[in-house]
Amino acid sequence: MLKIAYHPIYRHPLPEGHRFPMEKYDLLPKQLLHEGTCEPVNFFEPEYPNIQDILNTHDKGYYQNLTQLTLKPSEQRKIGFPLSAALVEREHIIADGTIKGCHFAMEHGIAMNIAGGTHHAYTNRGEAFCMLNDQAIAANYLLNNALAERILILDLDVHQGNGTAEIFANQSSVFTFSMHGKGNYPFKKEQSDWDIPLEKGTTDAEYLSLLHNAFPKLIAQVQPDFIFYLCGVDILETDKLGTLGMSLEGCKQRDNYVLNQCKALNIPVQCSMGGGYSPEIKTIIQAHANTFRIAQEVYF
Repeated sequence: MLKIAYHPIYRHPLPEGHRFPMEKYDLLPKQLLHEGTCEPVNFFEPEYPNIQDILNTHDKGYYQNLTQLTLKPSEQRKIGFPLSAALVEREHIIADGTIKGCHFAMEHGIAMNIAGGTHHAYTNRGEAFCMLNDQAIAANYLLNNALAERILILDLDVHQGNGTAEIFANQSSVFTFSMHGKGNYPFKKEQSDWDIPLEKGTTDAEYLSLLHNAFPKLIAQVQPDFIFYLCGVDILETDKLGTLGMSLEGCKQRDNYVLNQCKALNIPVQCSMGGGYSPEIKTIIQAHANTFRIAQEVYF
């Protein structure tokens, strides 16, 4: 059964006019239920995680300042959200959704998180809507509990996973791969284990060709026993914060390829949704919903 992390706190309200589309976290599960892709039993509600699991990835001083709401104004500006206790709680709940999703993925082959993909969170700071790096926290959780030995983080968001790259820069058990817009934020990139920067306007055919060429090489080199897939839909041509030229169909083919490969290779995969900032919310919902539809088709 497909298991999906969702909590009402995911839709935490932001000041009117804020550019981050929080409403997608409310609308996406409603759409999946309405169309029959999912049933209530598919969803589980994450909780507050074990704090030590957070501290195994994030610096204690940064974590204390974050949870006590004492980050400097400059540090808060880098995050891009008005800092609040509810927002910090939301980050914890998202991380727990990804951790618990790992167990469901090992049981069923795949698990999803309606939110997550907070790949701009570094060991000691937050950036760009990200405060706690959910997939990095979960990867360390797997390693520390001897649940995996070789992990691949497959980051296909339009933005480079700079925080994830920094966190695992000296960790040989986790291989970081990021295929992203060359001209997109972050403008000063970190070095992943393998980066593929894409030119502005990269089309479906170009993108998919690069992915199809890279993925088998990743598997051969890394030989992962667990995969984290960051499936952001900000690769769309319509995205306000992206620079690529991908169509909805191309984005769908990306997910179809990745999930079919994971299934064929019998490697558990946890999916976090990542970014999506197209002007029309229906475009964002359609693109994200496609990922869940494909997961159901491929695995169940």
